[in-house]
Amino acid sequence: MSGRRTNWAGNVIFAARRVHRPSSVPELQRLVAHGDRVRALGSGHSFSPVADTRGDLVSVAGLPPLIETDSTRGTVMVSAGLRYGELAVELNKAGRALANLASLSHISVAGACATGTHGSGNANRSLAAAVEAVEMVTADGDLVTVERAAEPGAVVALGALGIVTRLTLTTVPAFDIAQYVCEDIPLGQVRDHFDEIFASAYSVSVFTGWRTPRTSRIWLKQDAGERLPRWAHGRLADGPRHPLPGMPPANCTGQLGIPGPWHERLPHFRLEFTPSTGNELQSEYLLPREHAADALDALDSIATELAAVLQTSEIRTVAADDLWLSPAYRRDTVGFHFTWVNDWPAVEPVLALIEKHLAPLRARPHWGKLFTTGPAAVHKLYERAGDFRGLMHRYDPAGKFRNDLLDRYFPAPGD
Repeated sequence: MSGRRTNWAGNVIFAARRVHRPSSVPELQRLVAHGDRVRALGSGHSFSPVADTRGDLVSVAGLPPLIETDSTRGTVMVSAGLRYGELAVELNKAGRALANLASLSHISVAGACATGTHGSGNANRSLAAAVEAVEMVTADGDLVTVERAAEPGAVVALGALGIVTRLTLTTVPAFDIAQYVCEDIPLGQVRDHFDEIFASAYSVSVFTGWRTPRTSRIWLKQDAGERLPRWAHGRLADGPRHPLPGMPPANCTGQLGIPGPWHERLPHFRLEFTPSTGNELQSEYLLPREHAADALDALDSIATELAAVLQTSEIRTVAADDLWLSPAYRRDTVGFHFTWVNDWPAVEPVLALIEKHLAPLRARPHWGKLFTTGPAAVHKLYERAGDFRGLMHRYDPAGKFRNDLLDRYFPAPGD
């Protein structure tokens, strides 16, 4: 396969010489073994150049699909290139589920895990935290399996250690969720009752535009049969809603408290619909949950600058995990996500402003989103960054899987 390609949003034009779509693992092994610079291409939903390369891009979406459940261990082995929505349907048929899903179920399993993608919920960890083992093709073309318990740095690995072919994930029994939307809640109420609000449902998302007056919509995804929380001072939406006010809600998952299977409620968008045209940019900063009120105050102080280039902002919580490059590494986390207009010159200075205001709160940037934080600051925020750099050198001493982003944030020894 040849020709230039962009990510979903079109803001990254891949510099790859070729794009390959191998149909078997042995074919992939040969491609990797004979390549000089190789990177895995997922579903293309990253806004940062994390997948870019001047060498060869490899899509694993053409590898034989696999969804193999192990009822004894409560796990599922899945092909790396499958999308979460495809996996979820089959898991649900088997009476199993993943503990959580991201806002989009259109993203590939391997790509989401590699970048630390997450959903929401005080007790819900990132998607990568479900990984028990990773099968990948390493730089010399060998096929190896790495256990997460032995090598926790190899899960959120930014594609730096090899091309992932399969993952083994922990599952839970299938469950139903009911989704409600509450509207016209003052953002000050969210600040003052943050802990209560985010503890009130299985998964909670707060959307705001940072405009005057400061109001919000709250998406509640709760166990079917539970009553709405008593703090809901806003009004219950009288019909389906889209996270972007004014947008048609037809492509959103079921609301109005109608119970449905976990995979048809936890994402915001239905698998059978394209969630948008991609005409947007995205950023996210994740910080210790106990600093949520301070972060809301800090962002409120620059609300005029945010609103000028913002489509919407989403606030979510994530439980701590032990994965070295996870934004939730060893701390219960709150994430502030921003969907921007597709105008990088206008957005870039606003990111620098956000980073300045959130720096005292130790806000980590999301690897798959846009940020301007420099390498020295990132290494302080991701305290295992040095260890990960060593892991990269051990698995890929010649730098076959490196790219510009990795060279900047995890330079090779001697650079």
